[in-house]
Amino acid sequence: MSDTATFKSQSQSQEPLPVEAGTDPLRPDFAKHPCFSKEAHRTFGRIHLPVAPRCNIQCGFCNRKFDCVNESRPGVTSTILKPAQAVAYLKEILAERPEITVMGIAGPGDPFANPEETMETLRLTRAAFPELILCLASNGLGIIPHIPELAELKVGHVTLTINAVDPAVGAKIYSWVRDGKVPLRGLAAAEVLLSRQWEALRLLKEHGIVTKINSIVIPGVNDHHIPEVAKKALGMGADLMNCIPMVPVAGAAFEELPEPDAAMLARVRLKSGQSLPQMTHCARCRADAVGLIDEKMTRDQMDTLTRFSRSSFAQTPIADRPYVAVASQEGMLVNQHLGEAARILVFRHDTESESGCRFVERRTAPAPGTGAHRWKELAALLHDCRAFLVTAAGPSPKTIIEECGIEVIEMEGLIEVGLRSVFNNQPIPAALRKRFTSCNSGSSCRGSGTGCA
Repeated sequence: MSDTATFKSQSQSQEPLPVEAGTDPLRPDFAKHPCFSKEAHRTFGRIHLPVAPRCNIQCGFCNRKFDCVNESRPGVTSTILKPAQAVAYLKEILAERPEITVMGIAGPGDPFANPEETMETLRLTRAAFPELILCLASNGLGIIPHIPELAELKVGHVTLTINAVDPAVGAKIYSWVRDGKVPLRGLAAAEVLLSRQWEALRLLKEHGIVTKINSIVIPGVNDHHIPEVAKKALGMGADLMNCIPMVPVAGAAFEELPEPDAAMLARVRLKSGQSLPQMTHCARCRADAVGLIDEKMTRDQMDTLTRFSRSSFAQTPIADRPYVAVASQEGMLVNQHLGEAARILVFRHDTESESGCRFVERRTAPAPGTGAHRWKELAALLHDCRAFLVTAAGPSPKTIIEECGIEVIEMEGLIEVGLRSVFNNQPIPAALRKRFTSCNSGSSCRGSGTGCA
């Protein structure tokens, strides 16, 4: 059964059934997604990586504020991470919290007001953690150009925050919308935003991405209007809806409005639930949330996040990395240029083996043609390797990979001799060291001459 068919069969219920995982190992298992299964949220956790500080709209209910351990709401984070820092932080957290099955990007601004940081984080995460469920939360204004790559990266689901169908209602909610470098206000701002949101929903469903609609319930502004959002979203293929009560925030335009009471929220969910199944266990998560949905952010978690944000390049200590990667054609010799290695051999130290090492697995290198992104993805793929043995490497790829803490060792000869040196913290024997000038995509290149793209 398809994702959409499963959700649609539950259109009259308050909680959707989890979607079966299927046969694709990269397809998310929604039985392990705490936002899509009320039962899963008691067992499986999520982590939000705060890599997107900027926002392209100003909502009347929002005031993004950093460093408040006692506040739990969207738009709040302790600090901001760069993509490489975020993935290193993710690795440490996943090692400590194996129940976390989902990585999401939810701000503290909008992911696609920060498209480079967002997409880089997704690429690095997918390369390093191929089985992790990836998701995003966006206002939809800038997401459209990135939807094809989101599908390629197997992003499990996208949440779109849509608060109105009628631009006249939207104009009451949004102070301004920045379309590129053009600021818009009033009805014009709402018309552009709503148009992009519905087009984004259409394209997300065309690309097979499960989509949840978040609608903020604002008393006296859109509380009677939200069921219309649900009706239109259903007609465009949305899978799930989350009606979130507004939190009055100091400094926001709506700070004087009351928070919706239980009766109002129940009415909105009941009427909206006639169109879309409703999520009822949302905890209005922070942009740096960690763990189970109903867990609060702790001071220790904030300190860990801050530690990674201050790293020049966050990485696993060399001593803690158990593997060494090798570029080899047949598995006996180090005999491939860094750019030539489509499949990388990974070995671990083994004192019981005669050679002192043991083969672990083959990993598929990122495809050429993406420039620096390729080497960052490769570094993420080899995040648990202390070194990479190759015959030669261009200066730019070598620099990028070594900045991620992986030593690129240029040598020629038997793999086991090179591995023995690395695992024993000894230099490569002089007879095996590279005896030619560094590759610079010129006459000194020992590879095909096309591998550094």
